[in-house]
Amino acid sequence: MFLVAVFMTIDALIIRVLAGEIHPFFIVFTRAAFGLLVCLPWLLRKPQILKTSGLGLHITRAIIKLLGLVTLFYALANSSLATVTTITFATPFFVVLGAWIFFSERLYINRFCALIIGFAGVFIVLQPNDSAMNLALFSAVLSAIAIASIQLILKYQGQKENANTIVVWNLIVTIPLALLPALWAWSQPTNFQWFLLAIQGVNGALAQFLGARAFQLADASLIAPIDFVRLPMVGILAYLIFQEVPKHSTWYGAFVIFLAFLILTYGNRKNTPISH
Repeated sequence: MFLVAVFMTIDALIIRVLAGEIHPFFIVFTRAAFGLLVCLPWLLRKPQILKTSGLGLHITRAIIKLLGLVTLFYALANSSLATVTTITFATPFFVVLGAWIFFSERLYINRFCALIIGFAGVFIVLQPNDSAMNLALFSAVLSAIAIASIQLILKYQGQKENANTIVVWNLIVTIPLALLPALWAWSQPTNFQWFLLAIQGVNGALAQFLGARAFQLADASLIAPIDFVRLPMVGILAYLIFQEVPKHSTWYGAFVIFLAFLILTYGNRKNTPISH
């Protein structure tokens, strides 16, 4: 999971380098295309991995992921990397809320408290009374909601499909879906930009496979908090490379979100449930 955090940090840095020169639609397309190229030798050896009974769900998930990536890339390109990264940590709270609403999962006291504290942390980061709050931060929130929606779909889809099948079909379906908007925003990258786009595609594919594998090998409560190492990595590298200094509210909000995440992850699940 630590490697996944490293890959996602690199992903965020590449987006910032390409910002203003390569459109997010084009980046999403090349990310899926290069990711599929990485998987191609493996697919040729194991074509049975493509066997699926839920193509409709793959398409639905790919559409939502396309929207999630575009909004995330827009946010990373137009706001502080550390701030956007902090907002994406709200995803687990949207998952809990969605599971309660759509799957009728019990909302235990610890989860309810985690939701209140976690969303309070997001508001601290967003500073809604601050006139400086802009479309980029709102896009980051939309991205967190989209990613949470994807995880809710995976909750159902994962019961019927192999994790590797899900990852590969996501790449396959994303390419044609992303192609049309990519053609509208087509760019002519330099050789160096093509190199960065290729690295990003490889990063994305490896992060998906390693993430799925990590959750298969260990309990989620043990490995999920490791994802928070992204924040100091992003914060330090953004300062060294782009001279970005996050607001104090970003760090305060990140601390509150992390506290809420610990409550959510390690809380006693035998607490009294909140009635639906």
